[in-house]
Amino acid sequence: MLILTKRLIIMLSLLLAPAAALSQMDGHGPDAWEVTGVASNDTLNVRSGPGTEHLVIGTFAHDAKGLRMTTCVPFLTRQKYHDLTETQRANLPPRWCLMENRSRRTKGWVSAHYLQEDMSGMQGQMDPLVAEAQALVRDLYSSFETTSTMAANPFSPGRRQDYFFASIAPQLSGRGADLLYDAQDFQGEVTRVAPDPDQPMLRGMITIEVDFTNWGKSQHAVFRLRADTARPDAPVRIFRIEHEGWQFP
Repeated sequence: MLILTKRLIIMLSLLLAPAAALSQMDGHGPDAWEVTGVASNDTLNVRSGPGTEHLVIGTFAHDAKGLRMTTCVPFLTRQKYHDLTETQRANLPPRWCLMENRSRRTKGWVSAHYLQEDMSGMQGQMDPLVAEAQALVRDLYSSFETTSTMAANPFSPGRRQDYFFASIAPQLSGRGADLLYDAQDFQGEVTRVAPDPDQPMLRGMITIEVDFTNWGKSQHAVFRLRADTARPDAPVRIFRIEHEGWQFP
């Protein structure tokens, strides 16, 4: 069991790392960030704009945690980022992110070089499989929102296996926004992707809740996931999606 847990933690870190990096481009990703790479006798400058030429309007402690990200520049969608060559990525200007602390008393722009995902709220509290399921559902929404081609759509034949059980993949043809938003059109915001607070996992089934607004109406979706044992290494995948009054499949 100890070996399995370590393997899952490694898998989780690999899964979350790209999402965390990309979230500095498109605004999707971890709910909390922390300061890194700042000496214990120093602080991180918070500026009025994205660059060192802007006025310092505050500071974050060298070990500040629970920071909230509003957006980052330069802005790129996930698909556009993936389309860039390694050279183009290397030549992107330094990223700056608009951040605020837990008290919301300090808010401003900081260099993304000094930010990393805050794992303190996860360690010792969230099972690695539950965290993996949460990241998967979050990435499903993010990928669907930012995709620019049919091939990159997470519901396309080439991508379905990354998110869904192999047994339900054939039923996903022609689906997408209806399963995520209970509607064909979406004009709103995903506000929460989190495990069921009362029973995140029961007998191997993981429950992830999604709250969102669409055309001004608050809505709620529930995703059921578990290990797909029909596949090598039994990856965690979605096998059911529930909305008010109906479910798929």
